[in-house]
Amino acid sequence: MRVLVAGATGAVGRLLVPLLVRAGHEVTGTSRTEEGAARVRAQGARAVRADALDPGALHRAVSEAAPEAVIHQLTDLSGADGAANGRLRREGTRNLVDAAAAAGVRRIVAQSICWAYAPGDGPADESVPLDGREEQPRAGMVGAVRALEETAAELETAVLLRYGILYGPGTWYAPGGAVAAALAGEPGAPFLGSLEAGDAVSSFVHAADAARAAVAALDWPGGPVNITDGDPAPAREWLPVLAEALGVPAPAPAPEGSGPDWARGADSALARSRGWTPEHPTWRTGFAGQGA
Repeated sequence: MRVLVAGATGAVGRLLVPLLVRAGHEVTGTSRTEEGAARVRAQGARAVRADALDPGALHRAVSEAAPEAVIHQLTDLSGADGAANGRLRREGTRNLVDAAAAAGVRRIVAQSICWAYAPGDGPADESVPLDGREEQPRAGMVGAVRALEETAAELETAVLLRYGILYGPGTWYAPGGAVAAALAGEPGAPFLGSLEAGDAVSSFVHAADAARAAVAALDWPGGPVNITDGDPAPAREWLPVLAEALGVPAPAPAPEGSGPDWARGADSALARSRGWTPEHPTWRTGFAGQGA
């Protein structure tokens, strides 16, 4: 299959491209920089420079690649700027879908997130609606996710991969990443003051397992699918394990009952029913081996 990977040099994209190549797909990867394009070529794929916020450049890239499917792995996370990432989810997805539609593409696999669900008891499955409340800044984040998913769904088949929190090489949770800086109390760290060992429940997925899910999703029916390791846990459990793995101080436990009501984790039974099984089955061991 001819596949275009938008965001081929991100935390998931850099692992995804070689998987697609090994699976026999004809792969084109996009990057905003020549350095990134060179990395894509080194992985055995064709590379094209294109900024997702430049609709003309993106149209040319998709037209030239003539893909049968597009995999959307676009993010803007390097500066921990929620507004920039939200803009990419809205405008970048709009540009990508318009370019794909113009090129006759019918299938898209898009990176979404699993912590945008409405509040409730226990891990959320895909039948739970996205959070519709208006409180900021969460409403802005959820609104951008909703826009991404609705825009992607304009194509005939849109598989919406609602990833858990990504950890592993190139993520915020890797050694030297933003979370390590915050836990170490480094000045200017983006998470400084916002990480507490309370009752907020999160679901995780290793970036390599996220990439494997994107390959598998080329054959899945459309709709949202949670992609998590199946071990949702409160921060009072996972933060000390992460801190030990990163070699930084663990935060003091927060009072019981702390944490937002939407932080409930996600159920990945649907993905598993389709044959996807994470090679990193839990963050409890995964954090310590993030280079694997």
